[in-house]
Amino acid sequence: MDPQHLQELSRLEDSYWWHVAKRAIAFDLIDRFAAPNDLIVEGGVGAAGNLLRLKQRGFRVHGLDVMPEAIEICKRLGVDSATQHDLCQQWPIAPQSARVVLLLDVLEHLQEPVEALAYAAETLEQDGKIILTVPAWPALYGDWDRRLGHFRRYSAGLLRQHVRSAGLRLHWINSWNAFTLPAALAVRAWQRWFPTNRPAEFPPVSGWMNRLLIAMASLERGWMMRSGNIPTGLSLVAVATRG
Repeated sequence: MDPQHLQELSRLEDSYWWHVAKRAIAFDLIDRFAAPNDLIVEGGVGAAGNLLRLKQRGFRVHGLDVMPEAIEICKRLGVDSATQHDLCQQWPIAPQSARVVLLLDVLEHLQEPVEALAYAAETLEQDGKIILTVPAWPALYGDWDRRLGHFRRYSAGLLRQHVRSAGLRLHWINSWNAFTLPAALAVRAWQRWFPTNRPAEFPPVSGWMNRLLIAMASLERGWMMRSGNIPTGLSLVAVATRG
């Protein structure tokens, strides 16, 4: 991740609708599979907001990130159990010690995502879970993704393939962020016709629009968590387990 993008993330992750929505989905899933005092490992810590909140809720946490700037943010927020580390190398986490591993919008940044998944799997307890989110719709891959350091966008089939190749089993998968898909399709089409050199950034929204999008994401999440299927969306969310 570009350090400038990390700074933007640090400013926005507490309030911007997309970050709020993604964290809510991840934490709903954590509540299904883990309890306070369990160990949760996050690969790709971003601006450390997830780890901080999980620590405040009584979980033991450990963060891994290749960016020294991200680890500095962790330390500054009081999350001392964070290590600068390449996720595609053996993880410095005791085998079978983690109840949950979080990989939230991380795999698309890795040239070898299967290696990272396999190393994550080694850290899991016997019935531990890996919670994943990735950008969907490979047809939308373009300059915006490249500027963010993405190697790919995922189809459900490709995510299944990577999970299986790492020796894992897909426990659950769904789409999310369906309600912004039409706008994203229109914007990507415009960008292909009229390319720009603007840096990758989260599209600015007004306060009322941000609140509306959070509300829409909450409704979508409620349906999803009640076993509802979201047929398509700008992102995929999945849970993988060992064996």
